[in-house]
Amino acid sequence: MFEKVLEETNSPFNGRVRVVRTLGLGTYIQVDGLTQSGGVIEGIWKETLRKLRHKTINKCLILGLGGGTVAKLVRKNWPGAKIVGVDIDPVMVKMGKKYLGLGEAKVEIKIGDAEDSIKGKYDLVIIDLYRGFNYPEKFETPKFLRKVKSCLTKDGVVIFNHLYSEGKRTEAIKFGKKVEETFSKVEWYYPSANLMFISQP
Repeated sequence: MFEKVLEETNSPFNGRVRVVRTLGLGTYIQVDGLTQSGGVIEGIWKETLRKLRHKTINKCLILGLGGGTVAKLVRKNWPGAKIVGVDIDPVMVKMGKKYLGLGEAKVEIKIGDAEDSIKGKYDLVIIDLYRGFNYPEKFETPKFLRKVKSCLTKDGVVIFNHLYSEGKRTEAIKFGKKVEETFSKVEWYYPSANLMFISQP
């Protein structure tokens, strides 16, 4: 398969970051060999957001903006929405602007820790906080989940993205149970090698 590395760089948060282009998957950003933005990730989020197409989304918060794949899809589905995107890693955001068209999504970008950025009320919150294959433990605590719940509007929805590939299934199920303890309605949705918890207050 044709594959071209467009850029490789080091990030203080994600380590080695590669931007790759292939004929089949287009351009995407990888950390530790795992695609973080673009490529297959676009298909996974496209499928997931399709489940919300009946909802009115005026304000959206993305924790783990990365290269902006989800932000672009939210913009396409809800053109008038205000989108706030948070990421701790300026390198990922820079690569998203340079290679994945993040700038076109008209996102209010904040560089910082996700936990400190949960303020205000949102109709849609997207949680995609992986660093390579690792999901920081502090984002799995009941305290964090309650904080996320508190920033949802009455009919708001939060989507937690969790890897569900081999070796990650036990973790994902354990996390799903925690989500169910905090939110009144949780749908477990399986697109590809991921497990999405589509949750309502």
